[in-house]
Amino acid sequence: MLIKLKQFLDVTKELLLAVLAAILITQFVFMHSTVPTGSMIPTIMIGDHLALNKVTAYYRSPERGEIIVFYNGKDNLIKRVIGLPGEEINLINGEVYIDGILYNEPYLKDQFSTYPLNYSIQFPYIVPQDHYFVMGDNRLNSADSRYFGPIYKGDVVSIGAFKFYPFDNIHMLE
Repeated sequence: MLIKLKQFLDVTKELLLAVLAAILITQFVFMHSTVPTGSMIPTIMIGDHLALNKVTAYYRSPERGEIIVFYNGKDNLIKRVIGLPGEEINLINGEVYIDGILYNEPYLKDQFSTYPLNYSIQFPYIVPQDHYFVMGDNRLNSADSRYFGPIYKGDVVSIGAFKFYPFDNIHMLE
C-alpha cells in the first residue's frame, strides 16, 4: 500500500511539473495564434496557425519589414513594420516613401497595393521615438498605423512568426 502511494505521488509530481513547465513556456516563451482576419493577406491567410516567439521582443527591436505581434490595449494584432523611430513616412499614389525614398515591398501583390484615402493621421508622418509605424499587407482591409497611429515598442509581444498550419504551407514568415 505504501509503495502504491509513493508511486502515485511520484506520477502526480511529474504531471504537475509538466503542467507548470507548459504554463511557463506559453506565458513567457511561445504562444499560439489563429489568424482571424484578412489584414495580412496574401502573406498570412484567415485561419492560419502561427507559433510566436515572445522572447525575441525582450532582447532586440523589430526591423523594417519584419512581421510583429503587438497588444493594442484590447487584442493582439499582427502587422508588418514599415517605419522606425524618427523616420518620415509618406503615402503617395499608393506607394510608401520612407525619408523621401520609395520603399520596395515585394511581398505585396498588385491587388493589395492601393490605399484608401480616409486616414486618421496626416502624411507625411514622423514616427515618434520608441514607436513603430505598422501596416497590414492587405492594404485595403487593414486597421493599422494609418488609422490608429504608431505602436509603442513596449507593446510588441513577438517579432517574427512561424506558420505551422495549414501543413502544406509550413514556413517562417518574412
